[in-house]
Amino acid sequence: MKLKNQVAIVTGASRGIGRAIALGCAGEGAKVALAARTASTLEEVAAEIRERGGEALAIPTDVTDQASVKAMARQAEAELGPVDLLVNNAGAFYAIGPTWEVDAETWWSDVTINLLGVFLCCREAVPGMVARKTGRVINLIGGGTDFPLPYGSAYAASKAAVMRFTETLAVESKEHGVMVFALRPGFVRTDMSEYQLSKESRRWLPDTAQRFEKQKNVPPTIAAELAVEFASGRFDALTGRYIRVKDYKGDDLDQVEAQIPEILEKDLRTLRLT
Repeated sequence: MKLKNQVAIVTGASRGIGRAIALGCAGEGAKVALAARTASTLEEVAAEIRERGGEALAIPTDVTDQASVKAMARQAEAELGPVDLLVNNAGAFYAIGPTWEVDAETWWSDVTINLLGVFLCCREAVPGMVARKTGRVINLIGGGTDFPLPYGSAYAASKAAVMRFTETLAVESKEHGVMVFALRPGFVRTDMSEYQLSKESRRWLPDTAQRFEKQKNVPPTIAAELAVEFASGRFDALTGRYIRVKDYKGDDLDQVEAQIPEILEKDLRTLRLT
């Protein structure tokens, strides 16, 4: 098992990509703390992990609330052990439409969940990793990170910020043995993307329905497989950089591994001005 005896925290673990990552890590031997706002769905995922012979702890958490995140991290460590892996998956994409028309509170809520949530979770989990001189963090990025995402300005701005945060934290923590990565999961059919199929959202993001119709969505299990590879240490040399899941335009992991010297030499897979 690639992650035997590791302790992982996965946010947004009650459904979609987070659920798949939690199941994937548990399947490779990790003890997993599941963090999300809805207790009932978290318990369902925890029960599924236990049925498969794994160990899981469901901890209802609001990643935008510092006290809630602190309590979650403390409970995870107290009941499962020191945290080796943090997966910041919790996200939101509900501010859809022209920037000058979207609701300001919804716009800021997306940014807060996507960016502040990542910061708060890192702020709680990383100090222990630094003290032990080992640990890994995986931050989920997405559309808008490397190109404009019209009518999704909050999601785009926050995910680009997560990429820069990933790079910055990686530089700060590398000397302490902590590696930080960005994972781009591809276009996955989740509750969040389903929301884009509503009549009003479809007006601004027609590509979502078209991709679903053409079956270009990616299974969340592929993101889980990539998360396991990050957590195993296979791509530690790429700390501060991103890898996309292997989808119709994604990465072949063996090829990425072979290209590591070139990636480092040319400073690729980063957020840079050209």
